[in-house]
Amino acid sequence: MDALYTAAATANGREGRAVSSDGQIDLPLAMPPALGGDGKGTNPEQLFAAGYAACFASAMAAVAREMKVDAKDASVTAEVSIGKDDSGFGLAVVMRVELPDSLTGEVARQLVEATHAYCPYSKATRGNIDVQLVVE
Repeated sequence: MDALYTAAATANGREGRAVSSDGQIDLPLAMPPALGGDGKGTNPEQLFAAGYAACFASAMAAVAREMKVDAKDASVTAEVSIGKDDSGFGLAVVMRVELPDSLTGEVARQLVEATHAYCPYSKATRGNIDVQLVVE
């Protein structure tokens, strides 16, 4: 792969700070209350959800242009869950895609599945994380 852009961020644990190399991100990190923390900061699952949702939405715009359909009013919500698995902890994702009323049925399903095949985050998670696609 020829890198077009590289992002860098540094964190010092789940209860510390996350800072990007350009300073655009500088956030306190905290365990969520569901995992025993005070929730007074963001957490890796929220950061991953935000990144995945943004990437998927951007990829969907590109795929929609290719398919010649209008998805400009679409929105994507990524729900990232963490839980115990056979080797410690694992993640699961539900991608909730809200499409304009004009996109329904088979066309909507094709758009979301094609986006999942195209999105870099989806490619990175494929085979590693259960990702469910929900069209709303």
